[in-house]
Amino acid sequence: MVVAITVLAYVFIPYGYNNQFLLFNMMMYMALAQGLNIIYGYTGYLPFGYVGFFGAGAYGSALVIIYLHWSPFPAVLLGGLAAVLVGMLLIPLFRLSGAYFSIANLAAAEALYYIIANPHLASVTQGPYGISLPQVYDPNAAYWTMLAILVFALILSGLMRRSRFGLALGAIRENPVSAEMAGVNVVRSRAIAWLLSAFIAGVSGAAFGWYISVFYPETVFSLSITVFAIVFVLFGGSGTLLGPLVGTLVLYGAYNYIGISTPQYFQLTYGLLIILLVLFLPSGLTSLLRKRGIDVP
Repeated sequence: MVVAITVLAYVFIPYGYNNQFLLFNMMMYMALAQGLNIIYGYTGYLPFGYVGFFGAGAYGSALVIIYLHWSPFPAVLLGGLAAVLVGMLLIPLFRLSGAYFSIANLAAAEALYYIIANPHLASVTQGPYGISLPQVYDPNAAYWTMLAILVFALILSGLMRRSRFGLALGAIRENPVSAEMAGVNVVRSRAIAWLLSAFIAGVSGAAFGWYISVFYPETVFSLSITVFAIVFVLFGGSGTLLGPLVGTLVLYGAYNYIGISTPQYFQLTYGLLIILLVLFLPSGLTSLLRKRGIDVP
């Protein structure tokens, strides 16, 4: 039901609301929030450097379009695989826990950013001069591709939540030692969730790069992308399918409305909104439904 409503909304809303870029960004953040929810909501590991996968996907996709002349659709998939490769390199970070894991992950994302932006690698990555993809510019095709990515993220998250694998991840979140004693392969389960999360961020970054066609390293490696995704998940409710959708819809909608209508009060209003959430709804908006005995998907 959640997937069907989401698809219908983004198929028909463009006919009545002409801001396709805002709708694209909202879908992108919904997909990123679902991807982050897979690793954080189900295992409890919070990656501050999640944007590293997004940037890796954007650049991996763009570079094969530029140098190998791939069409955008397979390039988007390769962007996801580029993010998975980065995720595989970062699996040893799981030896850390809590804030140490989060900070180390952020440092890894920053290191990747500086490698991409290095002027001495401009012949390969275009360095700080950015990427331009006029040869494949097609915002409509990129829009529908982003919708397909969102649907994939929703279906994957929904299947994981009610599957045996999802239950294993939940056990890891509560107590990794007890989960391992109960027969859960903690290392493998955590790695699979991590790589699935990376893939969603990678294909999202690739579709974003295709949509805007001109971007710079600081655009796709901006820490604000991670911050938004984390806040949207926490606001809606982690560990659920509906929570990240609701969080993105409410907060990203408020972000655009307040930022345009009353920009002088934007930081204050948005900050107060988040503070009120932390104080009164630490489990997110979906906790209100749970208190009423409603099962939240």
